Amino acid sequence: ISYTVACNNTTQKNIAPKVIAVNAMRNVMWNGQLQPSIQLDTISNKTGLYGLGPISYLTGEIVINNGTCYSSKVAKDSSLVVTKTYNLGAPFFVYSNVTNWQKIKLPAHVKTIKQLEQFIDSVSTNNTRPFPFKLEGSINSASIHVQNLPPGSKVSSPAEGHIGQVSYKLSNEDVLITGFFSTQHKGVFTHHDSFVHMHLLTKDETKMGHLDAIDINNLILYLPDTTR
Repeated sequence: ISYTVACNNTTQKNIAPKVIAVNAMRNVMWNGQLQPSIQLDTISNKTGLYGLGPISYLTGEIVINNGTCYSSKVAKDSSLVVTKTYNLGAPFFVYSNVTNWQKIKLPAHVKTIKQLEQFIDSVSTNNTRPFPFKLEGSINSASIHVQNLPPGSKVSSPAEGHIGQVSYKLSNEDVLITGFFSTQHKGVFTHHDSFVHMHLLTKDETKMGHLDAIDINNLILYLPDTTR
C-alpha cells in the first residue's frame, strides 16, 4: 500500500492557477451571441490579472496584462487605436490571476505559433491544464488582426464574424504576448485547430491584436510557477 501511495504522489499534477472562461467562442461565431457576457470592470481581483477576448459585438480586441487592460479598435482611416480601460464588455473571455512565473528560454528552432504550441505542450506535461502564459522579447515579424464588425451585423458563422476584420503586419518589434493554453477548450477560448490563443501588445503600447502568425527573434516564455 505504501508503494502505491508513493507511486501516486509521483504522478500528481502541479496545480496551475484557476482559469475562468466566460461563454464560448463557438457561441459567438455560430450562434451570434455578440452581446457582452461579462463586463470587465466587474472582475474584482486585478492583482496579476491576465485575460483576453474580443470586445462586444466584435468591435475590437482586449488583452489584460498584469492588471492593466488594453482595448484596440480600428479607426476610420484603418489605423489602430489602443486604449487603457476596463470600461468594456466581451461576448466571450478567458482570464486568470498569476503573481509568480517561471522563465523558460525558447529553443532556437521555435519560430512559429505551431512550434511554440508544441514546445509549451512538451514543457507543461506536469501542469494541470488549462493555464495562462506570456512571452516577452523581440520578434522579427508578426501578423495580428483586430475585429471590426459593422454595426447591426448578424453572425451565424466564423466567416460572417470576421467581416470587417483588419490585419496588421509588424516587424522588428519588442512585444508582450498574453496567451492561454488548453487541449480541452477548442471552440471555447481557442480556435478549433489550436491549443493556444494569444494577443500581442507592442512594448510601446501602440499596437495590439489577436496573434495570427509570428517569426520569433528572441522571446522568453513565462509559465505559472506551480512550485510556490
